Amino acid sequence: MLGRYAFSSSQLLKAGGSSHTQMVARAFGQVFRRTLVSQSSTPTAYKLSGDHVSVDDLVRIGYDKATHLSVSDEAYSKVAKGYATLGTLLKKGKLTFGVNTGFGGFSEVHIPLEQIEKIQTNLVRSHSAGLGSPLCPERVRMIMATRLNALLKGHSGIRPQTIEYLVTAFNKGIIPYVPSKGNVAAADLVPLSHLTLGFLGHGLLADINNPVWRPAAEVLKENGLDVLSLHAKEGLALINGTAATASLAAEAVYRARNILEQGNVVAALSTETLRGTFRHFDERIHNARPHTGQIAVAKKMFSLLQYDGQASSINKSHNDCEKVQDSYTLRCIGQVHGVVHDVINFVQGLVTTEINSVTDNPIILPDEEEAISCGNVHGEYMAKALDYLAISITELANISERRIARLVDKNFSSLPDNLVMDGGVNSGFMTAHSTAASLVSANKVLCHPVSVDSIPISQSQEDHLSNGGYAAMKALEVIENVEAVVGIELLAGCQALEFLRPLQTTPPLEAVHKTVREVLPALDVDRELSPDLNSVLDLLRNGHVANAVHHYFPEEVRE
Repeated sequence: MLGRYAFSSSQLLKAGGSSHTQMVARAFGQVFRRTLVSQSSTPTAYKLSGDHVSVDDLVRIGYDKATHLSVSDEAYSKVAKGYATLGTLLKKGKLTFGVNTGFGGFSEVHIPLEQIEKIQTNLVRSHSAGLGSPLCPERVRMIMATRLNALLKGHSGIRPQTIEYLVTAFNKGIIPYVPSKGNVAAADLVPLSHLTLGFLGHGLLADINNPVWRPAAEVLKENGLDVLSLHAKEGLALINGTAATASLAAEAVYRARNILEQGNVVAALSTETLRGTFRHFDERIHNARPHTGQIAVAKKMFSLLQYDGQASSINKSHNDCEKVQDSYTLRCIGQVHGVVHDVINFVQGLVTTEINSVTDNPIILPDEEEAISCGNVHGEYMAKALDYLAISITELANISERRIARLVDKNFSSLPDNLVMDGGVNSGFMTAHSTAASLVSANKVLCHPVSVDSIPISQSQEDHLSNGGYAAMKALEVIENVEAVVGIELLAGCQALEFLRPLQTTPPLEAVHKTVREVLPALDVDRELSPDLNSVLDLLRNGHVANAVHHYFPEEVRE
């Protein structure tokens, strides 16, 4: 799922001049391989200040390669003040964790003044112990921006020159090699160490204009950058905190919110083609159980199924049927999708706070000239939030797969089995449904919460872990599976609509059908469906399905 890059050659590269570090050079493939946001045609600047970065801002910074960073003057002043305070503490001989002591189980070891800078470089190198495929460049850019934003609050003791160096490297398109495995989120020490390692001239870096992993010193030289030299506490400042987990959480929230919006529209299309009723979305029902998400989803469903006060000709065609009520997968869309809506909003609030927070240890307090050891590095908030998000968003796939099952079964849909003519010769959507079932089953395992587990590390200095790093990777995999299942339902719904012609659905749902048919024809005879599924995934991930209906909603229903 994450960071799958093809081998560019079999040549082994010696990274950073170390005889112990040999890695296979890998190509990025297409560097910006997913399009979650529209790409700017000219460079756009985003000014970091330590505050006010939103989930949407962070995703754009990562996924729009034309986005460059700058730093506010006020933030630079805060950083300078924090660095000066650290210097004062050192002159006074104050014993400060990670500055003039060792780390983890070595925190009681006092470090002499002449070795204070050496331990910072050693810290980064020793903690660069990750494994697995590298994170994709977009996610690495998000992590860089998140860590920079935290450093700009002035509580980390880092130099303004170091901030300026990292902003320059970001704007030049330099991408550090960050393995995807090894993060227990006691703090995000492993991924953030790899994020820093290349700037020290070790490990691997790449350039978005030359997307091959190469020795870091070579890439820095080509971009006119010297090797970064770390001063007191700077290594710890760069690798501490929750920037990696929080950044992945931001993408998870962004994509979860997006697929919920698309999923609401797709569910309305299935309701129409399964000849369900819009009465289940009557606002009086939902006002009697006034959960915010339930009301919001029901309003949208009602607007899609009874546009401008008028039911569709499909709906009118079964007005006199003897059905008393629809199945849960149609009748309870407001309730099931509604709680997903509320969980996403809750998690988004936590993530927004996290990406604008100080997550260091120790924290420098310039006004009081203090450095206090603390637990802000702990990833529990993000771990719990991500587990909660995964458990909630997977319900979109669960209920979607059940609607697919009804669409492909003539006993429920009164449409041709597997939504294809000449069944037996053609298999239609038979195995597309199997794929959806497979992904739903996978999510049942992936939704097991990892934040309930903990393994002590570092001689039990870090004796309670959040496992937020894996919670983030897992949540993103769950969301990818949900996107695929909703995509299969969208294809099935559009195919079902073909069999109901010449009847028409509502104008907004006809617009959805048109959006899909502009890129994919109806399934008249069997063909490979994987390309179709990938095409419809692009539509969903880019928000085209929700965009097709947005202007049809009354003003009070739009978000």
